[in-house]
Amino acid sequence: MSETSAPAGDRRQLRVAMAQISSGADPARNLETVRSTIGEAAAAGAELVVFPEATMCRFGVPLGPVAEELDGPWAQAVSAAAVAAGVTVIAGMFTPAADERVRNTLLIATADGARLRYDKIHLYDAFGFTESRTVAPGSEPVVVDVGGIGIGVATCYDVRFPQLFTTLARRGAQVVVVPASWGAGPGKQHQWQTLVTARALDSTTFTVAVGQAAPTDPDIAAAKAPTGIGHSQITDPFGTVVAAYDEATRVGVHEIDLALVTRAREQLAVLDNEIPFPQTCADESASAPTTVGTPADTRGRKP
Repeated sequence: MSETSAPAGDRRQLRVAMAQISSGADPARNLETVRSTIGEAAAAGAELVVFPEATMCRFGVPLGPVAEELDGPWAQAVSAAAVAAGVTVIAGMFTPAADERVRNTLLIATADGARLRYDKIHLYDAFGFTESRTVAPGSEPVVVDVGGIGIGVATCYDVRFPQLFTTLARRGAQVVVVPASWGAGPGKQHQWQTLVTARALDSTTFTVAVGQAAPTDPDIAAAKAPTGIGHSQITDPFGTVVAAYDEATRVGVHEIDLALVTRAREQLAVLDNEIPFPQTCADESASAPTTVGTPADTRGRKP
């Protein structure tokens, strides 16, 4: 299994596990949860096991001290568990950046021992918060091959940007997974569910959106950091929600019928019908990034 832009294969089903866990501040304890959950999901027939964003360590604590590269012990241990179970695992972690910040990284640990990565592209610089002060952005969309099926990846706030999802689809994704640690607040659950469904329709893919469960510790739940609301969800390419969780911890294995992707792209050919608009000078000016200040601590807070 490797990163790919190749067309999808002939497979028609994928068994995917949504691992809606609640991470704590200790990477070692979270690793034990990951290991046991991988075993549970594999025993239930999963081929792909998807964990939330920030599986390595929850938001709301300094992230710099826990960040490590993909050849570090945490990622190596997840990879070993994936190999032992014969599954591909996607889980959120933090890796060091070159400028004292961290990267919000999805580890993609394949059944054959490869360790790939996606660094979150869209950082939450909105509503008075500047995530880019502590997190360095990625730049490259990623599609990986899992048993002949193109799997695109996106992280949390990425779900608000349709073009990423259509790009992933055009690069061969039939399924897009969205690990998240969504922040609580008025209307936030509705936004999450609506956005996940909208991105499935935009890209005519299955979207598998896996969030951190709502924390049971009232102090953590009351903090400003985004520590999860649960409500993991699978939406098919026609916008039908085929699996939906509540806010509690839960692990479930779901069979995805990939024939629906082919059917949707024949009947709802939005990828073929889209007309690109040329970017003007005004567009470029409006979308220019804002310069941010010196990196502060790496205490993650975002929606």
